[in-house]
Amino acid sequence: MVVAAIVVVVTRSPGWEAFKAYFFNWDYYRESFPEILDAFWVNVKLFCIAEAIILPAALLLAVLRSLPGPVFFPIRVLAIVYADLFRGIPTILVIFMLGFGMPALGLEWIPDSQFFWAVVALALVYTAYVSEVYRAGIESVHPSQAAAARSLGLSHGQTLRYVVLPQAVRRVIPPLLNDFIGLQKDTALVGTLGVVEAFRQSQIDQSATFNGTYYLVAATLFVAITIPLARFTDWLVARDRRRQQAGRLA
Repeated sequence: MVVAAIVVVVTRSPGWEAFKAYFFNWDYYRESFPEILDAFWVNVKLFCIAEAIILPAALLLAVLRSLPGPVFFPIRVLAIVYADLFRGIPTILVIFMLGFGMPALGLEWIPDSQFFWAVVALALVYTAYVSEVYRAGIESVHPSQAAAARSLGLSHGQTLRYVVLPQAVRRVIPPLLNDFIGLQKDTALVGTLGVVEAFRQSQIDQSATFNGTYYLVAATLFVAITIPLARFTDWLVARDRRRQQAGRLA
């Protein structure tokens, strides 16, 4: 009923015809779809490369933050500072500062590829977020399990590897997939560096015809990725809930 009411209000508004002409020109949609789809593969490439870096880096950061004892206090502090810093700075600012700032240094050994710095910026930001997800998973494992493993003669590293981390990673898969969805959407931000991805390509096409249908094409492609991931996340959450209920009944 709410959706129907919104549709009625929008379609009967005085500016509906102009709005429809600007955002729903199907001729422009069909003509631009292949070109924007080609650019969208840049988003997919960014996502895959960044995610391959983020997953192990975030896990390492979470493990460093959970190291016990006063001797590891400086390492824990550095891990906390990193996570707080990159979770506090907007992603687009990190992209701007690295994408434009690092090549401006003029050092020969620093890459000047905008794509490279886009990957680095996304990896830095999302490593901080994902490390907190991993840390929550590690802390959700009851300390008695680690104590039992140590009593059997396992070292702290072996306890983490064989007892704590397998359970922690399994428990945080659904929230990890939510971060994947956010990362996929944030790949559109790298267009500010000049990387021609789906959103940037739609901007280029829009500047040629002054029609916003190209943004709809880009939105369609992002939705085609994020909705299946969201439903897969829901399925994993439901499956985990069923397993927990079955375990309690047993």
